[in-house]
Amino acid sequence: MYVQIMSLGKHLPAQAAALALAAALPFAAAAATSPAPHPSRESALMKALLRSRELWATIDVCSPADQPDTVGVRGSMPGDKHPHDKMYMRFRLQYMNGATKHWADLSSARSPSFVLVGPGSGVRQGGRSFQLVPRPGKPAVELRGVVEYQWRRGSAVIQSVSRPTGAGHKSVAGADPPNYSAASCSIG
Repeated sequence: MYVQIMSLGKHLPAQAAALALAAALPFAAAAATSPAPHPSRESALMKALLRSRELWATIDVCSPADQPDTVGVRGSMPGDKHPHDKMYMRFRLQYMNGATKHWADLSSARSPSFVLVGPGSGVRQGGRSFQLVPRPGKPAVELRGVVEYQWRRGSAVIQSVSRPTGAGHKSVAGADPPNYSAASCSIG
């Protein structure tokens, strides 16, 4: 906060300037004791979230006997420590295109919208299972998941990122068999 003293005439009497300054000092002191959030601190926090070990995606279900031709994609995201912020995820399934040797989205295997996974106060996990119908006589298809993450403050997206699935992550729920974690899954 700054104090600006303006003169309406050619000269401001010394007493008037002193009174105006004295009246403004309590406001300046209050502003100094309760600073607004600093943009660089917020930026550093968002960068830390993107580097966090709690930000991951994994395949936690890959056609087990009790769920044939099902692929489960699970994600984890760290909170930004703001309990009023909300965290969202969206899940996609991709296949390895044999001709191009690149991952491509399965058009039918995409979540239609982001799913709320919780407030920004702590780490949250979420997941989605995709039921596939293999084509008879066709070779197996290599699949992976991609999780898109969003941190929102009100209706504004304050950070977003996506991660492909990787191995070695611990799901809190849904893995079949328990603790299963893989980067990809072959169905067919």
